[in-house]
Amino acid sequence: MTIFVCPDSFEGILCGVYDAWMSRLGHANVALELADTGNLRLFAEYRQVEETAEKAEKVMKVVRRKAGQEVCERIFRASLSCEEQKADRIYRFLIYALHVGPGIVNMLQIPAVYELFRMNRFVENESRSLIEFIRFSQTEGGILFGTVGPKNDVITLMAPHFADRLNAENWIIYDENRRRAAVHRALEGWVAIQLPDDSFRKRLLASSDQAEFESLWKTFHERIAIAERRNPLCQRNHLPLRFRPYMTEFQRAEKKCANNLARSD
Repeated sequence: MTIFVCPDSFEGILCGVYDAWMSRLGHANVALELADTGNLRLFAEYRQVEETAEKAEKVMKVVRRKAGQEVCERIFRASLSCEEQKADRIYRFLIYALHVGPGIVNMLQIPAVYELFRMNRFVENESRSLIEFIRFSQTEGGILFGTVGPKNDVITLMAPHFADRLNAENWIIYDENRRRAAVHRALEGWVAIQLPDDSFRKRLLASSDQAEFESLWKTFHERIAIAERRNPLCQRNHLPLRFRPYMTEFQRAEKKCANNLARSD
């Protein structure tokens, strides 16, 4: 077995697909893995994949011509998944896609097609949920700043929505798990950048009156709640617990605990 180790990026996975395909070793004798996963197989030969724009463009050109634009979009979304096996699953899916064509997306009875469909669904669902659950704070400079902590790398899927809805605003969506940010300039486009740390977040959020508006928002949610109709189980089904630390209306208890600890010190 020959394993091609590729970078954890869309272009890196495409380059892995290119190297594995062009090796002519046979699909059953090759596999793709992401770098730094720590998974080692006995009696396997490992080859490092060099990420180049030329190889990635060649793969995309062939996929678009033989399988269509929808397949291109699906493998891109799958590349945003948090699953370590995503590179090999994209490769297995493309083996069928390049032979069958655009209709492959409906053949869920094929395990490789179903796995890609499942990853797509997970990534899309998380992206749509975060679009609803994200909360923005306004900094002193008038920049809208929102923090998320998704399992998948979905800020590139969220950014187009807010670039359309908040086109006249300067905003930043920050993924604290990956230290990546989508930055939008008013009336212009947006870019995704990689950051060395999250120290800039504290500087951005050091605003004067933002805490007052956050307090008003949390108080409003507490006052409109009807105690007799509270249903925590139903609420968790519609709003999973992992999203709540980033939502303003659920942070009162956490801040109270932090204030009490500060006073005790």
